[in-house]
Amino acid sequence: MSGGPRHRVMVVDDNPVVRSGLTALLEASGDMDVVAEAGDGRNAVERAWQVMPDVVLLDVRMPRVDGVSAAEALSKISRVIMLTHVDEPAVVLSAIRNGAVGYLVHDAFTVDELLTAIRETVHNRAHPLSPAAVSALINEAKSGRAAAPPPRETPADRTRFGLSAREAEVMDLVTRGHTNRDIAVRLFLTEKTVKNHLNRIYAKLGVPNRASAIATWLGVLPG
Repeated sequence: MSGGPRHRVMVVDDNPVVRSGLTALLEASGDMDVVAEAGDGRNAVERAWQVMPDVVLLDVRMPRVDGVSAAEALSKISRVIMLTHVDEPAVVLSAIRNGAVGYLVHDAFTVDELLTAIRETVHNRAHPLSPAAVSALINEAKSGRAAAPPPRETPADRTRFGLSAREAEVMDLVTRGHTNRDIAVRLFLTEKTVKNHLNRIYAKLGVPNRASAIATWLGVLPG
C-alpha cells in the first residue's frame, strides 16, 4: 500500500512504551506516517495545531489534561479516535460528546482492525467502536437521555436517510441490541432478508458496518 495516499496520524498516550509500540506498528503499515506524539492532552493540542494530523489516537487517562477533555479541542483540528484501556460507559459517552468519532478499547481489536479503522475514518468518515462503546451508546439510547443532539425520532428526520419503513424497523431493532436472528423472528423475515436490508441501510447511511450505522442512526456521533 506504499504507493497509495499517506495517512498522517498523531499518537497521544502518557505511556512511552505504548506510544513507541503504536508508532512502530503504524509506520510498518506502509501507508501511515506518525507525524507527532504527545504524553498529555495539553501538549497534544499544541502539537496537533502544528502538524494538522488526519487522525489522532487519544488515550483517556493522562496527566495535566486528560484525553476526554482534550478531545473537544482536538476534534476541531482532526478526527479523534479514543484508544484506551478504559471501557466505562460514562467515559465513552463523555468522549463522544466532546467530539471523538470513535472509541476503541485495547485488547478488543486486532492490529488489522486498528489500521482499517484509521483508514476508514480518513476516507469513509467511519465511526470505529469497540463492543463496550457500542453497548454504552445503545444503553444511553434506551435510557432516553440524548448523548449529543436529540435522537432522530420524527418521521421527517427518519426519512432524510431515505430508508423504507421496513428498513427503519430493522434499524430500530439493531439499535436496541437485537441480533439478525432476533430481528428475523420479530419481523417474520428470513435472516438472509435481514442481511439484505442491512446492506441497503449501510449504503443509504454511508457507513461501512453495524457500529457506524448505530452511531449515525442515533445521531450520537459527529459526522
